[in-house]
Amino acid sequence: MRRLVRIGCFLGGLAVWMSGCAQQPSATPTPKSEGKKDSAVNLQPTADKPSAGGMSEEDHEHKPGAHGGIIVSLGRDSYHVEAIVTDKGELRLYMLGSDETRVHYTDEQELTAYVRAVGESGDSISMTVKPQPQPGDSSGKTSLFVGQLPEALAGKQVDVTIPNIAIGGERFRLGFTTREESHGEMPEKVADAAERELYLTAGGKYTAADIEANGRQTASQKFAGFKATHDLNPQAGDKICPITLTKANPKCSWVIDGQTYEFCCPPCVDEFVKLAKTEPEKLKAPGEYVK
Repeated sequence: MRRLVRIGCFLGGLAVWMSGCAQQPSATPTPKSEGKKDSAVNLQPTADKPSAGGMSEEDHEHKPGAHGGIIVSLGRDSYHVEAIVTDKGELRLYMLGSDETRVHYTDEQELTAYVRAVGESGDSISMTVKPQPQPGDSSGKTSLFVGQLPEALAGKQVDVTIPNIAIGGERFRLGFTTREESHGEMPEKVADAAERELYLTAGGKYTAADIEANGRQTASQKFAGFKATHDLNPQAGDKICPITLTKANPKCSWVIDGQTYEFCCPPCVDEFVKLAKTEPEKLKAPGEYVK
């Protein structure tokens, strides 16, 4: 079977490592976000497992942040962070609530970040990320942390790890990279003529009944206007895309061999239908594509 790859095909992504205690976060007032946009580089994800927390089973899309950064979840959507590395090498972390459009302030604390140039060996360089309270933050609280990358790393792509950040009585681990990834590993969409041949003719485990069940249409027809929201951190029990192993989107499903499979995006449907027709023995049941 072709090598399945874990990738994201989206506006610069961001992944978070998190570990936290089991208690639920305490409620905190959440004033609306303020401030102008910062010039930021693309943030790409690094993989690890987040801590436990409540998250809707229904996939939802995170929008670009108000300051031009990328928003990611902390504690299975108990909190969010908008992370930015500006073109001047300034690291800015905007703290957000379960509703990522609203600010969440937490206790003032100095964070230690460890940064290293992408692809270079050697030890990471430590840097301090300090609280910088914004207007409306309560006394002793902050909704923004700011730090300056070491001069030796100025202008370079870097990996950043913050081992400990306390929010609402819980501790989390945050990591990201500014490395820009190629999209070349994502399955490419088949050409129109080939797409019709792929979807409208039976073969292997892809049957005439499947073609009817899918409305006698191609993936590009069914998912016209579909916007993929790749989640590289599926949780235990989440359905995963059979191709990328990222979290599956129930809105991107296809019937194959009389069973409904869920994918992260239409190109992965292409890839899986092709597999069903050419190497049907390699297909697993939908229930096996679970984290």
